[in-house]
Amino acid sequence: MAGLELVSTSRCFDGEVRKYCHLSQSTKCKMTFNIFLPDTAISQRERVPVLFFLSGLTCNEDNMMTKGGALPHLSKKRIALVTPDTSPRSVGIEGEDDDWELGTGASFYVDATQDPWKSNYNMYTYIQQELQQLVYDNFSVDNSRVSIFGHSMGGHGALVLSLRNPGHYKSVSAFAPICHPSTSEWGRKQFLTYLGSNEKAWAEYDATELARIYDGPELAILIDQGDGDKFYSSKQLQPSHFIIATESSKCPIKLEARMQPGYDHSYWFIQTFMEEHIYFHAKHLKA
Repeated sequence: MAGLELVSTSRCFDGEVRKYCHLSQSTKCKMTFNIFLPDTAISQRERVPVLFFLSGLTCNEDNMMTKGGALPHLSKKRIALVTPDTSPRSVGIEGEDDDWELGTGASFYVDATQDPWKSNYNMYTYIQQELQQLVYDNFSVDNSRVSIFGHSMGGHGALVLSLRNPGHYKSVSAFAPICHPSTSEWGRKQFLTYLGSNEKAWAEYDATELARIYDGPELAILIDQGDGDKFYSSKQLQPSHFIIATESSKCPIKLEARMQPGYDHSYWFIQTFMEEHIYFHAKHLKA
């Protein structure tokens, strides 16, 4: 595994959770990710489908693995899971740790074009190209059966990656995603900082704007949103904008959007509906 350093291995649900670090060309710093491999992938008896999960603001590569409740369902369906970090870390940018909504843990999965961020904050390229190639080259996974999902900022990232890469992902799902960042505080602040003042550039990282012009093969999307989520009530997430965009266009998007009464923005919400999300992806991955 050239370039990959194994940090830890833990046995779990007839498989292993492994943590790796590597020096990234995209972010010009050391990046860390976790991967769950079912036994059939460890033994290389088969190439298994793979899911990528993108976490939200302030999170890292561990939140999903330790709190998401996905592993028993992934094991049953023999699906690998990759959980990357949410941003570069300790790259020497002044103020990178000062604001929980910017910098460390808050990349918004864009390729920054503005100083001082553009040298390191290239998380779109890191996730879509570099990390995926590392996974395909080093583990027994099937690169023709790939899906993606995420939470909050990571839900935004999952939607953007799938809409910008037609045919690459078999399915996409999201828990409480930031659906229209160009029009919400969670988005405008980060886009202005990372991408500059040209709002046309923002549209490349805005799921609602991308859904309006999507023209690829049919894309299956599942979104769960809790109506007790304070970020939903403060209009940071705006799933209705995304729903309208998919309904008003002729784009081949098959969207199931569900409002879940009483649920908030936490991992308790994610755990509750995780099994349904794994089985949704399993169906499309033919796992």
